[in-house]
Amino acid sequence: MILKVINKFVFAISCVLLSASVFGQQFSITGKIYDQANQPIAYANIVLLKTQDSTFVTGTTSNDFGEYTTNEIASGSYILKASFIGFEDFLQQVSLENDIEFETIVLKEAVESLSEVEIIYKKPTLKKEADRLVFNVENTALIEGTILQVIKSTPGVFILDSGIIIKGSEPTVYINNRKVQLTSDELVQLLESSSANNIKSIEVITNPPARYDAESGVVLNIIMSKNLITGYRGSVFTNYTQGVFPRYNTGTSHFFKNKKVSFNLNYSYTNDKINRNGVNVINYLDNNDAIEEIWKSDINRNIWSETHNLNFNFDYFINDKNTLSLSSSMLYLPYFKNRDSNNTIIIDDNSGFLSRFKANGLSRGNKYNIGFDLDFVHQLKKGQLLLNTHYTTYNYETTQNVFSDFFDQNNAFESASAFNTNANQDTKIFTSKIDYSLPINDTSNLETGVKYSNIKTNSDIAQFDVDINTGNEQINLQNTDAFNYEEKVFAAYSNYGLGTDKWSLSLGLRLEQTNIKGISGTNNIINTQNYLEWFPNASLQYNISDRFNVYTNYKRSIARPDYTYLNPFQFFLNEFAVVVGNPNLTPVFKDRFVIGSTLFKFFTIEAYYQNFDGNISEFPIQNNDTNIISYTPVNLDKTIDFGFDFEVYFNVTKDWSLYFGNSFYNIEEETNFGEGFIKQSQWSNYSALQNNFTFLKDKSLNVNLTVYWAGKNLQGLAISEDRLVSYLSLSKTILEKKGVISLLVSDLFNTQEFRASNRYLNQFNTRTIDADNRYIKLGFRYKFGNTKLKTNEHIKEQEELKRLREKDN
Repeated sequence: MILKVINKFVFAISCVLLSASVFGQQFSITGKIYDQANQPIAYANIVLLKTQDSTFVTGTTSNDFGEYTTNEIASGSYILKASFIGFEDFLQQVSLENDIEFETIVLKEAVESLSEVEIIYKKPTLKKEADRLVFNVENTALIEGTILQVIKSTPGVFILDSGIIIKGSEPTVYINNRKVQLTSDELVQLLESSSANNIKSIEVITNPPARYDAESGVVLNIIMSKNLITGYRGSVFTNYTQGVFPRYNTGTSHFFKNKKVSFNLNYSYTNDKINRNGVNVINYLDNNDAIEEIWKSDINRNIWSETHNLNFNFDYFINDKNTLSLSSSMLYLPYFKNRDSNNTIIIDDNSGFLSRFKANGLSRGNKYNIGFDLDFVHQLKKGQLLLNTHYTTYNYETTQNVFSDFFDQNNAFESASAFNTNANQDTKIFTSKIDYSLPINDTSNLETGVKYSNIKTNSDIAQFDVDINTGNEQINLQNTDAFNYEEKVFAAYSNYGLGTDKWSLSLGLRLEQTNIKGISGTNNIINTQNYLEWFPNASLQYNISDRFNVYTNYKRSIARPDYTYLNPFQFFLNEFAVVVGNPNLTPVFKDRFVIGSTLFKFFTIEAYYQNFDGNISEFPIQNNDTNIISYTPVNLDKTIDFGFDFEVYFNVTKDWSLYFGNSFYNIEEETNFGEGFIKQSQWSNYSALQNNFTFLKDKSLNVNLTVYWAGKNLQGLAISEDRLVSYLSLSKTILEKKGVISLLVSDLFNTQEFRASNRYLNQFNTRTIDADNRYIKLGFRYKFGNTKLKTNEHIKEQEELKRLREKDN
């Protein structure tokens, strides 16, 4: 039955692809671009934009004689834009029904003399649509920093605990619609080391269309500009950070483009030492749920690491309608070390001392995460065909040594124990997809495609008990295992979009067949899951006027269990704390409904409701008999989240833009652990204030101040306390805009400590985490090469012509 459904769906898509290629005519536009002195302008930008929304259709650059040609353009209404730095833009509407030889375009020189022209920075702009927010930063001062700095300035996007947060959850991150296969920490390191020079916009997609994976609840899509300018530019940078310990990173970025190729490369090296403190309090209970013992643990962790990050993108323009691209993100940690110190005091319910122990752990290891994407884009007579293949290889190896001392009621040494653990994980990810987009007419389009993904991971763990007196090791078979996991997903989708002056509509449907198999060798546990699911999405917006619209959207999505969660291993942190996997986890299904309105183009109000079926959370589960606490992922039976969001973004003055967001929401969680039914509910609030300032006459000083308040809320049956997150960043261009110095101050008020507590059934524990997130960072970036990339080619040509004329005279 499943195969029949898939075959019918794929057959329908194939029919669309075949039929689309046989209808519709395409035309060309040719012309010349000159300046007011009747000299040809080489390397000028000529782009064609859609009339209804000014989105990019195609583009080219003029040759040495000022001539340009764009081919294979579908009939329709467009805006032709010609531009060159130092000249005023030329815009003209074009109705294309046949080949056009355009009249010669004469660009007027701007007020500044050509020899002194610099890039003129614009203000960032924000566009709110029914399913997304688009933050346009091209040619703004923000692109002088890193991609992470641009993301920090994006309204509604925050960096919290080394991760990106949007509306309280981590988004799936894409770069030019390519999914980034990195962990949160790895992703932040990548974005922090990558230059923002080529960023066009940041899309915060809260209701992703069907072309995105069904797992993509919220998408952060980083759009790089289609740079049509030839030449080379590069930069070097270095950052010094002072937290509890000093840390630093340094790197370089390079960009090159000519008529046939475009190449961008970023590399960075990071050396870190990070501190983390924590306090855990576990109230172990008797059979009457009265406190019998209180275990208070003071935990300190120091983490050393060296990281190499390399990412690149290479485009080869085969001809006007075919482009081949190769991109990669590589992360390599040749060295990392964790040193854990745990001092636990055990008292009775009257605070009487019972005993204590201390456990010291040392972990060493290395890992790499290397991914490649190969893309082929073909412009059809009508529409576009994209073929993508992705491959990631991930490897992680670690060794752990734990030594514990135990003291009796008189605080006298009683005994000692030690164990060693070796753990390894090797993961391979392969995906391949075909996407086809078809512009039906000037106002509507169709997207359809298929995708296959395969994930294989092999893990093993071996624990050895150590004889304190002799140092001999003996394998602990109970805590030794091997786990092999494979996940296959077959997907097909179709999405229809409509955009007019009054209405915008997006309707999509995605079908995904998932096959999972996990095998635990030692325990002989086999976990198989096979399911076929449909994931519809819909967005509708009605523009009542230029200043007022209403919209609604719906999406169903999935969150599959992390394959490390499905791993049944027991990884002991010390004798009384263990991380345990759960091979019985099932996927989470989420339904989200939104209705909202935008007023005066800058104020948005939304009401939302979302239901999670089987939401996964990692719980600290205390065993009151063995005094062992296990950190275990569990499916909750039901989670409901509903509330109201208010957002405003506007320019207070020409040099000050402000974003304010406020959300009031309620979370309800309920489940049955087999020992009783649990239901908890909590109203909460989060508020965010982002300010971007530009100072000085030349706009060379930029300041960002962000404050984020997270009120008491419910997460995995735990109550998390209030937190205030804050950071201040400054950047100043120097050395004739070739250099940028920056300063970042994080956690201005020392209020980012995380505190959470569990109190239900026979569970009674709290934990506090003080991460190393209060720091000062100083940075410097220097640009070299063709730093005035958009003007130098023209200047060079004019100077060469001048020298020839002087020689002739």
